[in-house]
Formats: sequence, structure tokens, C-alpha cells
Amino acid sequence: MGAAVKITRTDYTSAELRGLGGRCSDGAQVRRLLALALVLDGHSRTQAAALSGMNRQTLPDWVHRYNAVGVDGLKSLRAPGRAPALTQAQKAQLRELVIQGPDPAVDAVPRWRCVDLRAEVARRFSVEVHEGTIGRWLHELGLTRLQPRPVHPRKDPEAEVAFKKTSPTWSGPRSRTPQPDAR
Repeated sequence: MGAAVKITRTDYTSAELRGLGGRCSDGAQVRRLLALALVLDGHSRTQAAALSGMNRQTLPDWVHRYNAVGVDGLKSLRAPGRAPALTQAQKAQLRELVIQGPDPAVDAVPRWRCVDLRAEVARRFSVEVHEGTIGRWLHELGLTRLQPRPVHPRKDPEAEVAFKKTSPTWSGPRSRTPQPDAR
């Protein structure tokens, strides 16, 4: 039989700990709160741990953490994760770059594609990422991968209108409504 563990913090009773567990969204924290409530009810370390689905050697760690920090000490901690590849300032520069669009003379592309932005990010910021990461960053920046069709820089709008008026093959925009059968 395991030795009893002592809860020195008297902020909550066992019923109040169960009530906190009912309002908590973190499942692991709920198990820890219920285990502490069992300890406060007088159960042994082995019984409280078994009823809470944890190892009997783990329960004293949570009791010590509760004694030191309180209910917040029972929350599951998340690792911070990997550092972002670009800083917020660099992402702001990327956003401005995409909004401005490429200069065909300098960038040699008529529009930004993910593969082109990937090369530009590598050139400007010395960061190598996958094309999918570029697409995710565009989404985070409120942009989209879809781009309008590029317009030729030497396009003449008047010549286009004149062609439409004089061309025998131009019939105007097609209707999207289905035509009735001739039967």
C-alpha cells in the first residue's frame, strides 16, 4: 500500500475541486483535479491514482505541483514549438511584395506563384521553405494563391474594342443558360 500524500493547500474542498473539474476543458487537468479530490476524501495514493487512471508514482508529483502553484499548476503545458522561419516584420515585407506584384523587368515573372515567392523569400531572407509553407503564409496574411490572369504590358484596349466590333467571329460573351432542345 502506498504512503499517503499530504495536500497542504486549503483553497478548495474535494467537492469544489470536482466542481472545477466539471468546468474545465482540459481532460488531463480534470483527471488531476479528481485525483486530488480523492486524496482530500482520504483515499490512499494507490486508490486515488488507480481511480483517476494514472500511475501511483505520478500522483505525488501533481500533489506537490498543486501545493506549490494551485489549480493552474495542474494544467497541461504545451511546448512552445519551433521558432518561426520569418519574423513578423519579414512577413509584413512579404505581404507588401505580394500586393505590389512583380516587376517583369526585374523579377522575370508576370505574376507571383508560390514557387516564385519561395525563391524570392530565399533570396531576400535566406530562408528555404516548401511551396506549401508559402501558401500557408499567404493564407495567414489574408492573401490567396489564386491570382488574376496577367495582362500584357503592351495591350491596347482601343484595338481590342475595334477588333470586337469588326470581327466576324466575335459573337459576344456566351450565355450560361441552357438552351432548350429543338425536339
